[in-house]
Amino acid sequence: MEVGGMTDDGGTTGTKDANPWTGGLFAPVREEVTALDLPVTGRIPDALRGRYLRNGPNPLCVQDAGNAAGHQWFAGEGMVHGVRLRDGRAAWYRNRWVRSDAVARQLGEKVLHGPRHLVDFAPNTHVQQFAGHLLTLVEGGALPYELDSELDTVGPFDFHGTLPGGFAAHTVVDPARGELHAVAYCPAWPYVQYLVAGTDGCVRHHTDVPVEGRPMMHDFSLTARHVLLYDLPVVFSAGSGPSGNAFGWDPGRPARLGVLPREGGPDEVRWLETDPCFVFHTANAHEDDGVITVHLVRHERWPDGPGTGRPAHLERWTVDPAAGTVRRERLDDRPVELPRVDPRRLTAGHRYAYAVHERTGGDRTGFGRGLLKYDLARGTCEEYPVPPDGDVGEGVFVPAAPGAAEDDGWVLAYAYDPGRAASDLLVIAAGDFAAGPVARVHLPVRVPVGAHGNWIPDAV
Repeated sequence: MEVGGMTDDGGTTGTKDANPWTGGLFAPVREEVTALDLPVTGRIPDALRGRYLRNGPNPLCVQDAGNAAGHQWFAGEGMVHGVRLRDGRAAWYRNRWVRSDAVARQLGEKVLHGPRHLVDFAPNTHVQQFAGHLLTLVEGGALPYELDSELDTVGPFDFHGTLPGGFAAHTVVDPARGELHAVAYCPAWPYVQYLVAGTDGCVRHHTDVPVEGRPMMHDFSLTARHVLLYDLPVVFSAGSGPSGNAFGWDPGRPARLGVLPREGGPDEVRWLETDPCFVFHTANAHEDDGVITVHLVRHERWPDGPGTGRPAHLERWTVDPAAGTVRRERLDDRPVELPRVDPRRLTAGHRYAYAVHERTGGDRTGFGRGLLKYDLARGTCEEYPVPPDGDVGEGVFVPAAPGAAEDDGWVLAYAYDPGRAASDLLVIAAGDFAAGPVARVHLPVRVPVGAHGNWIPDAV
């Protein structure tokens, strides 16, 4: 195994910090690492041929006490962590900062060429392969940045000159047509923008939907016919963007759900009232006979920091646009976040969902206490817990084959191993979830608490 760069995390792991976003397992790593031929416990399935990639904030300069005191996690520059699997082996692990202009300058490198928008920022929230481009994503007005197959930055990406503004943190690739859907917003805009990119990598459709009060719309939902817009009481203040933290709860703002036809204009949005809440992440949505079913995670209000928010729960919303109603049903009393489904089931009915059993309470140095698998047809849930001092991030489902059953595949996630003071990539068989990993890929470093990722299969 070859390792380039230091593996020390600065001694922050497991320690207290005046700012909880910069201590414990949230603490950033300081070096880029390349490790080859990683050790594995168990057996990596031969069908897993590709890269598991996950993005997350990893600020360059919070080691300075003055910067750390006011730092908010969402403001950290993006770093992508990846593991390459093939032929039953873990060929490599890499972590790389996304080279925005500011990151390149801080690292003493040449600024990359490419388009710019209102804000230039190293996207820190998601990573998505689309139309031959590997894109890192963030909301709030910035462009995506493209990476190559080894996670080095190619440059900013504006969908071949067709993106009318900034982009979004969350996207849905429609399995039926292969098109990419997103809802973008910017605190400077008096609207949110629904975007559709064709399989040629160009934006073919966009609709500007007027909204007031600068709402934060981190996620959205997509069915075969409609887009759902979550206009809720979390708002931005003037001058904020992806590199800032100027957002919070507005108790006087109504909560409403917008139902927009996919090819419709802004005057075709049907706004439905709902209870005050915040929806950070949705799992999936589908519709049948005009009634839309959504599975999502609902926060009663916006958390102000680690351990300060009220627990969020998995819910099923039944939306009837004709009747003008939104009916809520809580499905589990456990605090959860980061829900995912089989990507082949997006916009259609699904039976299974996966989520992180979230840590709560005042001592919150990490994020996840376990991974959950929900059987929504039976109303049951299985859990794979991690050790009390461990941690686990978002679980991503990978089907065993294109035509495999909905839970015939594996769930991949990064998990912190306190015994090694480093992270593993877990490979869990979805059909035998509670049994735990069939393989653990042992990384040489800690992967900090992060945001979202995807499995990028090798081209057939």
